[in-house]
Amino acid sequence: MMDIHNQNLSFFSPQPYFIGAFFFPQQLFQLAWMYKLLTLNDKNPAQAKDLATIQKFVPYYALGNVCIGTWMFFWNSSRLDISNIFVIINTLTQLWYVNTQLEPMDTRNWNSILTHVVSKTFAGIGVLDLLHNTSAAYAVGQTPSTAVKVLTGVGFAALGASSDWILGGCLVYDLVGLSVGQAQYGDQSWSSLLGAYAVGTAAIVGAKNYFRPPYVSRAAPYKQVAQDEVDDRA
Repeated sequence: MMDIHNQNLSFFSPQPYFIGAFFFPQQLFQLAWMYKLLTLNDKNPAQAKDLATIQKFVPYYALGNVCIGTWMFFWNSSRLDISNIFVIINTLTQLWYVNTQLEPMDTRNWNSILTHVVSKTFAGIGVLDLLHNTSAAYAVGQTPSTAVKVLTGVGFAALGASSDWILGGCLVYDLVGLSVGQAQYGDQSWSSLLGAYAVGTAAIVGAKNYFRPPYVSRAAPYKQVAQDEVDDRA
């Protein structure tokens, strides 16, 4: 995979180790999320709602993994134009899910937290994948035009303004990975601008979430918890 990356450098080529460093902890969250998916009991009223929330993401999670696997096949076959189709499908699907289908995260509920972390990290790294693969497929060896620079700044600012801490953090990480990569590949001015975009996006995400906290904290009523414990022992 690295040889294909090095043969198709462009203005959205990130430092490749940033992607690997992202996926390792994400895999741990995915394992924890899948464990919850398999072990929650839909007969337990307290767990049934959590399970329903997790199951709602399952089709998008499955589609994402199919797209990633298919992307890898065509990427390694040097058919970046075809691989990019699956990146587009995955990224747009994950962004649509987290922005339109996902309920606010309950900070007292680990099942809610895991679903948010898994879905939003999928979407967040998908943005980087989309930029990287599109430029590698259609703009090898090119430098960014003024339009690309403007649209990059506007796009990340807009996404940051609609993101919580998790997705917003992923967007900042994407920009840092791009900035480091472009510095490594010799475009220092573009790298510096991407770094400035990272700082600006972080400021937007921070301000948005400070003034409009995105999460909820729901404590289960005592009587309901007690009844659920009785049901579990029955």
